[in-house]
Amino acid sequence: MTYDRNNLAGIADEYVLGLLEPAETAEIEAQIEGDAELKAAVATSRERFLPLDMGVEPATVEEKFWRKIEAALPARQAVVSTPPANDNRRNGWRATALSALAAALLMAVGLGWSLTRVVEPVVIAVLINEAGEAQAVVEDFGSEKATVRLLRDFDVPEGKTFQVWTLPSQEMGPVSLGLIDRARSVRLQGPSLPAPRNDQLYEITLEQQGGSPTGRPTGPIIAKGFARPAH
Repeated sequence: MTYDRNNLAGIADEYVLGLLEPAETAEIEAQIEGDAELKAAVATSRERFLPLDMGVEPATVEEKFWRKIEAALPARQAVVSTPPANDNRRNGWRATALSALAAALLMAVGLGWSLTRVVEPVVIAVLINEAGEAQAVVEDFGSEKATVRLLRDFDVPEGKTFQVWTLPSQEMGPVSLGLIDRARSVRLQGPSLPAPRNDQLYEITLEQQGGSPTGRPTGPIIAKGFARPAH
């Protein structure tokens, strides 16, 4: 694998989350010690994802979820399905999200590198689909800025686009953070909102080109998850 030097952060995230093929993982590990930039990117990624586990209470997870996660993590491709329209099955999503999060964190432990911290997000959310597969990571920095990193190669239908939403409060309702083009990593400049909080909902929906015409989610939910403090 000849990785893009301009996308070391993306490669590092995929490596830490266990999304690379075995041969690609071996190549990264062989080059880390001799590549200071790559080593720093991986260290930053590990340090950023690790706080997601802080404060999570131990929970019993059904074996079927672990089997799904283990089967899905090495996958590099996924096809956009049409999940049921927006619903309130919060508990089911939350249980599956914790399972996916725990599996990702298992991939993130091992190396104990430390690095001077750069600007950190306020919260991080791992977004999963209904099958319990990690689809994206949202980092919300507050101050109207957030980044979204897709963890799969999606086949977006012609005339459609992904739109990222968050739910600051029930009173405000869902608010769009922006659209995702075909890039795997996107920096979003959203509206002025209250500071992101623990357990805040984030989701990605499939909308018509240009975004939802109503200013609210109208298309199927591709992935959703709840935020955890980043520090």
